[in-house]
Amino acid sequence: MSHALGTLLAGLVDYAGLFPPASLPMREAVRNYGRYRVSAHQGMLARFVLPVARLGEFAEVAPLARHAGDVGPWPLAVLAAVADAPALEAFEAAQGPVARADSIEAKAEDAATIAALAAAFPTRTVYVELPVRSDPAALIAECGARGLRAKIRTGGVTPEAFPRPDDVLRFLAACVAQDVPFKATAGLHHPLRGEYPLTYAPDAERGTMYGFLNVFLAALLLREGHAASMVAPVLEERDASSIQVSADGVTWRGHAVPTARIAEARAAFAGSFGSCSFEEPVEDLISLSLLPSA
Repeated sequence: MSHALGTLLAGLVDYAGLFPPASLPMREAVRNYGRYRVSAHQGMLARFVLPVARLGEFAEVAPLARHAGDVGPWPLAVLAAVADAPALEAFEAAQGPVARADSIEAKAEDAATIAALAAAFPTRTVYVELPVRSDPAALIAECGARGLRAKIRTGGVTPEAFPRPDDVLRFLAACVAQDVPFKATAGLHHPLRGEYPLTYAPDAERGTMYGFLNVFLAALLLREGHAASMVAPVLEERDASSIQVSADGVTWRGHAVPTARIAEARAAFAGSFGSCSFEEPVEDLISLSLLPSA
């Protein structure tokens, strides 16, 4: 794997096996996460995603899922609301070295809720899921002013759950303009845009899904100063041969992002994406010869 691609993929996937369409039991999801943390592709793995209401359940099974060589507390992305701050503090006080809430994720549709989240979690990294079917620029600016980050839902288990490409582009461009870090969630199991089953049911409906490379390359190119009109086709790119990777950087149809700029953007701007599967993104990258097989 090229240095540039490794930089782009490092810690890119927050594992959300508890959530649809996987909807795994806690014990199975935790065991999966423990296994992924010592796998050949552990470098792509970031946090374990769970709702605050299931922290107790997690605490019961997590110590049993740790493999030899897995050191340090497990980083968690905890879905919470303003009222959940005391429960989160109590959980961490009881956990010690087992796990820590690396980030908080919450929803907001107005500036007042964003302000309340900032007050409830003053020392936390907070990602605020915002509605994107109308212009989110003002809410993204409010997140930035409060020291919070933005989150976009990029799909779901029905075709209607996927925002339009223009909506995704507008969200990313606003994050760039306001210098507000972001993450994405849902519908990004695959590297490139295409038609895929929306669930794991044998007769699952198929729909057009975004690829995580589409979304994050679009964000990087916007941050490099490319016009939105030029970047828009990146979100709908389906041809893997349009993307070249090397030690020097990643290039889409002649437009390059140097490795150093990828590293800077990943550290300060383009966060991660939540996926109920860790294996699908890895396997698809292997099939595209972008990752070596284990």
